[in-house]
Amino acid sequence: MQKLLTVIFFIFISVSASAQTWEIGGAIGGAGYIGDLNTSNPIKPGGGSIGVFFKRNFNGYLAAKLNFTYGQISGADSTSGNQQVRERNLSFVDPLKELSLMAEFNFMKYIPDVTKNKYTPYIFVGGGITSYAPRANYNGVKIGLRSLLTEGQARPYKEYAIVIPYGAGFKYNFAGKWTVAAELGYRYTNTDYLDDVSGVYADKSKLPSQTSIILSDRSGERSGGSYIGSPGSQRGDFKPRDIYMFAGFTVSYTFVTQKCYFEN
Repeated sequence: MQKLLTVIFFIFISVSASAQTWEIGGAIGGAGYIGDLNTSNPIKPGGGSIGVFFKRNFNGYLAAKLNFTYGQISGADSTSGNQQVRERNLSFVDPLKELSLMAEFNFMKYIPDVTKNKYTPYIFVGGGITSYAPRANYNGVKIGLRSLLTEGQARPYKEYAIVIPYGAGFKYNFAGKWTVAAELGYRYTNTDYLDDVSGVYADKSKLPSQTSIILSDRSGERSGGSYIGSPGSQRGDFKPRDIYMFAGFTVSYTFVTQKCYFEN
């Protein structure tokens, strides 16, 4: 992970060497995910998010953005409209810490307090890394799921995932060099375990602990003791990757150089 973080940092420094303006800001909003406990609703909320970012604007159209976001996603079968899913009765919460580097493109030339355009839609895409640690609430206690090997994995899944952020937004110069924006962004990941669910039910006799057995199949808690998780039967949706989402608002301040004024 340290090598990847170093690469992200030096890429940001190198691409910003010839840029005109710095921008610094913060973000607040909601978080959600698409995975084994939410297979179809791309905007279903599951938690909140907060972040900070540093941006280097090359001109009024293109920028490089170094972004850190903390968010929490969650899911629960009990909220599903599908009876079969409700019977599965799995749930999770997962705190995410993401560091990413993104390229941002404005559709209209935009430098706050400089260009004639006071607003612009924009899109972004990039790469990064996120830490994740799915947990389940059992008897009022949040229990980490990674080490429990609930699907009979040979070893715990990784603590970090590579992510590809992409999305769009709309920004507005509301005062001086201040910008407010509304943004929706998704993160395609290289893991299917943001929710601790991926494949099939394990043979409970081979799980490492009683806690693993309890949290691998929670259908009996709903049915009064009748469990559906026979070994090898479907537990997840069999899709290879999970996706998560951050949506909300950002506020930023742009440090405009005198050179920008001469160029406009």
